[in-house]
Amino acid sequence: MRVAVSGAAGRLGRALVAALEEAPFAGLAGPIPWARADLDLDRPEAIGALIERDRPEVVVHAAAWTDVDGCARDPELARRRNGEAVRVVAGATAARGVDLVLVSTNEVFDGRRVDGRGYGRDDPPVPINPYGASKLAGELAAREAYAGGGARGQLAVVRTAWLFGPGPPDFPTKILVGAERARDAGEPLRVVGDEWSCPTYTVDASEAIVELLGSGDFAGTHHVVNGHVASRADWARDVVTRAGIDVEVVDVPGSTWVRASTPPRWGVLEPTPLPSGEPLRPWPDAMADYAPTLLRARAAAR
Repeated sequence: MRVAVSGAAGRLGRALVAALEEAPFAGLAGPIPWARADLDLDRPEAIGALIERDRPEVVVHAAAWTDVDGCARDPELARRRNGEAVRVVAGATAARGVDLVLVSTNEVFDGRRVDGRGYGRDDPPVPINPYGASKLAGELAAREAYAGGGARGQLAVVRTAWLFGPGPPDFPTKILVGAERARDAGEPLRVVGDEWSCPTYTVDASEAIVELLGSGDFAGTHHVVNGHVASRADWARDVVTRAGIDVEVVDVPGSTWVRASTPPRWGVLEPTPLPSGEPLRPWPDAMADYAPTLLRARAAAR
């Protein structure tokens, strides 16, 4: 199976390429990485030539503009990069009978749920910020492309949340920097305590997507997240403890800081079953695997 990955230089894209390199079904040549130089979200019309050049059977579209505050400051650009670009990509893949896996987000939901349950794949999405709205526009565009009579491939929408892993500064990296500054200033580290979700390791999310592809039958909507729910402050305490930084983490409301974007307070996704029937591990177990890489990277950056 020839699998192309867009956004291959991003945090999730790199993990996807690495996971696919270990997948027997990817063949000796391995995955086809498409970085921004190959497929730029501001010029998505290049997708047709890419497909003709590389002949993938599946495209995993992980490329996206994920700067949620940037999306809030420029909603039209967000719509073009995360919505219209997907329309072009999905139109090209569907017309050629190429399967598409579209990576999406928990932020397609409004986060106003109060029953303690995660959002299921059949719950109606109602985004409350431009990032979520742009990603939902992409989902709808992809579904429209594959609903047409001429579409012959499969479409999977994979929603995930709070991704962490090697790459541009992720939440754990930012917490390490903030914790060191707070410690040196003799102050507590103040972290939002009223936003909740499922921190998800890019390695685990990628392996789940590879498992879906390997099953051969992966059409539909999938919620792929590590187990257990955490607030931002809960997550920060885990990071600080693993790093051995002597600083108090204090919960504060999200309203403490003014942001361009309004994040969903309850951004929890209900995981959907994978073909193996095994759920992803709890996020603290994933953090235990990631911590050595995280701490080495932080030490090198000092």
